[in-house]
Amino acid sequence: MLKLQTVAEVRSFLQPHRAAGRRIGLVPTMGALHEGHRSLIRAARAACDVVVVSIFVNPTQFGPNEDYAAYPRPLEDDLAACRAEGVDAAFCPPVEEMYSPQAATTVSVARLTEGLCGAHRPGHFTGVTTVVTKLFNIVQPNVAYFGQKDAQQAVVIRKMVHDLMFPIEIVTCPIVREADGLALSSRNVYLSPAERRQALSLSQALNWAREQVAAGERNVATLTEGMRQRITAAGPCVIDYVSIVDADELTPKQRVEGNCLIALAVRIGRTRLIDNIVVSV
Repeated sequence: MLKLQTVAEVRSFLQPHRAAGRRIGLVPTMGALHEGHRSLIRAARAACDVVVVSIFVNPTQFGPNEDYAAYPRPLEDDLAACRAEGVDAAFCPPVEEMYSPQAATTVSVARLTEGLCGAHRPGHFTGVTTVVTKLFNIVQPNVAYFGQKDAQQAVVIRKMVHDLMFPIEIVTCPIVREADGLALSSRNVYLSPAERRQALSLSQALNWAREQVAAGERNVATLTEGMRQRITAAGPCVIDYVSIVDADELTPKQRVEGNCLIALAVRIGRTRLIDNIVVSV
């Protein structure tokens, strides 16, 4: 496996593969790889001739009071995980390779970024779509892989690819969970043992909502209030949102019908956790 740090190195590596018509897969990550990331890599490895994983903690998607400085960066462990999964190249650029001091261009997606996490993290999705656009232009993959845990991100990226006419297939892979239901996240390392136990209330609330929908409940207010009660009963926390929205348009729903995304974001201690499920009625 190659470790590449510059745009020129990536393009030089991929040029003969592209010329030979090989299928190139990209897995964009911020590192601190866990089993969820590895599931994306395995999906890429199974479907593509060449697999590139980007490892870049993107500063422009962090707010001024967020955890950019503290975000875990176990690069050697990440490279070892990539090697174990058969990755062909890991792209690990320094910040100055991705953002020149004179940079004056961003990419933003309207409407889909206004609710859910977008309402609580101003500028976050512009940072995401800008860096993903850069990665798409650098790697020019045939297919790119994202995780369902970041459901709003996946919808936003899919819309960006459609609107800007990128010739790239977007694959969204299922959430990977611990045996007790906690969604895997690089930020889980921030949780104390007590907070880790409390965090199970998120997936438990989502499962409760799924059961209520299966039993016939359709009122969104009833479902979201029940979820909030279960989360707050587990311990002190700050709920950013508990929402039920259209799974494709991310517009709020009054009743559960069609494909609905049930999503939540909760701060436990210093850790912001997100989780979601999709239900179809």
